[in-house]
Amino acid sequence: MAKKPDLKSGLIHGKPAYIVAIFVMLGVLVLSILSAVTFGSVKLTVGQVYSEIAYKLFRVGDPEIYGSGVLHDIVWSIRLPRIIMAVGVGMSLALSGRILHAIVKNPLADPYILGISSGATLGATVAALLGVVSAFGTNAMGIFAFIGALIVSFLVQIIASIGNRSSSIRLLLAGTALSSVCSAISNFIVYIADDAEGMRSITFWLMGSLAGSKWEEITFCLPIMILISLFFISQSRVLNLMLLGDDVAVTLGTDLTRWRRLYMVLSAVLVGLAVYCTGMIGFVGLMIPHVVRILFGTDHKRLLPLSALTGAVFLIWADVACRIIIPKSEVPLGILVSAIGAPCFVYLLISKSYGFGEGKS
Repeated sequence: MAKKPDLKSGLIHGKPAYIVAIFVMLGVLVLSILSAVTFGSVKLTVGQVYSEIAYKLFRVGDPEIYGSGVLHDIVWSIRLPRIIMAVGVGMSLALSGRILHAIVKNPLADPYILGISSGATLGATVAALLGVVSAFGTNAMGIFAFIGALIVSFLVQIIASIGNRSSSIRLLLAGTALSSVCSAISNFIVYIADDAEGMRSITFWLMGSLAGSKWEEITFCLPIMILISLFFISQSRVLNLMLLGDDVAVTLGTDLTRWRRLYMVLSAVLVGLAVYCTGMIGFVGLMIPHVVRILFGTDHKRLLPLSALTGAVFLIWADVACRIIIPKSEVPLGILVSAIGAPCFVYLLISKSYGFGEGKS
């Protein structure tokens, strides 16, 4: 029988501390949104920024000043959309990462390991380098990336179920194999393609950025992200059972196979939407759940909402750093997040005070 995970592990214990942490993170998220909109390469005063927001929301102010022009475009069309998008994408990546950790019982599992991101990359590569973008418009790359993520998610489940019941180990192996296949096909397309503009597009997309965020994408993607995130947060009992293993879960009356399939598909939808909106951004789904787990342990009832809030706050400020770290320029978000995430993950890997197993912290 698998060792029962210690759900009370972590540095912070007790329900009151958890409730306080939730309210603190909600407050930090709100303050982050309100503060981040004032940062950017163009210098604007706090009064200008919030006067523009007040006009758009409540029609307070002079329409000739705030209804159009440079100030309107910077605040309402550029900064606010990317901040709201950062909230949705950060929340989605952090949650999907933690869900995949539980599904395969592997602390290194994330959309990259299970092939979902590789499927998205293949879809985007096909769109950018095989003429799809020119035929269907600029959104084709994101749409094909979303489709690629979903297809690979289904294929992982189908392959893992062949000849036997799906298990966490089979899902991990199937995902690793499909990830290699998708990467090989993507590299082959890049090798044979003779499209300089397509190469620039796919290179920029692979770096990840919130710069192209639009209200149209937010109004479509954000409600779906929120609904799936709320569903995952409600699934703490089943996710905790996954830490015990299939045999133990069956004796407790729960068949984890169908839940894994559902969670894999919904995780792929979250990742696909994030990829559609921003391109490839790594390490959020890998690092954020581990950081939260250090503080609050492995109980998904606490881990999921705090991971969602932490992921949103982290991506907001990572995007702010991208906008201001180099004057009059912008660092791709994927590069900065990887530069932060990789050293932190290596530190956890070599730290004697931290264990990646679900039974210790």
